[in-house]
Amino acid sequence: MIMSWIFSGIILLSVVFSAFFGLSPATAITEGAQAGITLAISLAGSICLWSGFGALATKLGLTERLSRILSPLLFRLFPSCKKDPMLRGELSANICANLLGLGNAATPMGIRATKRLVDPVRPDRATPELCRLIVLNTASIQLIPANVAALRGSLGSKTPFDILPAVWVTSLASAALGLLAAVILERIFGHD
Repeated sequence: MIMSWIFSGIILLSVVFSAFFGLSPATAITEGAQAGITLAISLAGSICLWSGFGALATKLGLTERLSRILSPLLFRLFPSCKKDPMLRGELSANICANLLGLGNAATPMGIRATKRLVDPVRPDRATPELCRLIVLNTASIQLIPANVAALRGSLGSKTPFDILPAVWVTSLASAALGLLAAVILERIFGHD
């Protein structure tokens, strides 16, 4: 309900500003809608490609192998993985999708992992593991920023992947600082 009010307000503001700047509100709305559809279609190909790659990797057992490779890290960050192989698989798949820069493909796996990390005794409180997952999912270390590169390519960039070094540094730094903050806050406030 609140989102409908927010979107209605944004549309109303855009109409007011377009009239203020001498543009026809109908033209502004039409051009904006057309640009949005063009952008969505241009990104759809990249999203389908990488989501298909993720599904193929799962069928070929690559995600299971990656899960074993990531196990030492996952066991350290998420001790529940030792007892729950399904959780380990969901976390591995989520991390793989984020490494490919596919936050939208990582979301369903992240939601399933989140459900497995909820404390059944106190479902209204976030566990430290759940907080770490949220931090990692939000920071999402990216090796290949597929969606951003697709967006840059659709807007005419001749070298859409030239942002790789900046993406690597910022995503690693944000994930490391986010995990550090989560650990510090866990130690300060504890978990009861």
